[in-house]
Amino acid sequence: MNIDKNSIRRRALVLISMDDHGVGTRLASEFGLSRQVANGYLQALVREGFIEAEGTTRARVYRLKTLAEAERCYTREGLQEDLVWRELIAPLVAELAANVRDIWHYASTEMINNAIDHSGAADVQVGVRKNALYTEVLVADEGEGIFLKIQRALALHDPREAILELAKGKLTTAPQQHSGEGIFFTSRVMEVFEIESHHLRFSHASRAADLIAEQKVDTPGTRVRLRIDNDSTRKMSAVFAEFTDSEEYTFDKTVVPLRLAQHEGEKLVSRSQAKRVAHRFERFKRVELDFSGIEEIGQAFADEMFRVFAAAHPGIRITPINTSPVVEQMIRRALSAAGNTN
Repeated sequence: MNIDKNSIRRRALVLISMDDHGVGTRLASEFGLSRQVANGYLQALVREGFIEAEGTTRARVYRLKTLAEAERCYTREGLQEDLVWRELIAPLVAELAANVRDIWHYASTEMINNAIDHSGAADVQVGVRKNALYTEVLVADEGEGIFLKIQRALALHDPREAILELAKGKLTTAPQQHSGEGIFFTSRVMEVFEIESHHLRFSHASRAADLIAEQKVDTPGTRVRLRIDNDSTRKMSAVFAEFTDSEEYTFDKTVVPLRLAQHEGEKLVSRSQAKRVAHRFERFKRVELDFSGIEEIGQAFADEMFRVFAAAHPGIRITPINTSPVVEQMIRRALSAAGNTN
């Protein structure tokens, strides 16, 4: 059996990032190695300065070592995002592949520009940290807070609704200055994208479902965290192509994670819930409704979305994805009532 040593080393880093305990045992199990050989790989990573070890052999804990980091607090007034990129972030990602540098250039400048134009804060805090597996960028301010600002601008009842609107894309509180695309595409190109503001956190990750979480600690203003693997093969062009009309080059598709519309303890059953979900759909030609984590929906919700709204907006193609059998049945019932069984 041929063993790719680089794959073992990288997997060791991933295992450490997931859980810093029992790494040697898990690594040995995955690759069919002896504990001694697996530990040898870990010790090599320690010697090379990529990870840190603490504790005795059996209870040893491994952590990814920070290889480079930088942080600075900028006065917001007159700040230019490309300046922050050149002096703080670009030097730390200069050795990464061109596709990853391009992603960092786009994502970091978009988020810094949002803080400059929207936060109203006195300062903008920017930090970057790189380890052997991934790089993270943090952009923070102590302004009004993104969820509260969207709630106020759109006259929404709950800041959670602001997160749902944000996830759809094409949302901005300053249409003369912004297209509303920056957060949407940044969240899609990153492997981890998080926004914390006051008592809410919105998380979008490439390998997990979108989540809204309540926080006990009040995070003032807005705090955005971005993360992508240093060896990622993602390309900005591919992400834009997925959501863009190939002929008109317009942002015409969105994916709506419906679990963001389902408050804790509630189910998606009413017409009013469907109307909130469909708010601003007219800005898109293609809408994918992601039912991940939704086990069932009500007849009224399905009828409003797939018969009433669809009939009123024939130019918008609504496609349900990741549906459970129960959800699929309810959608088919609504389509049947509309005379469409496709």
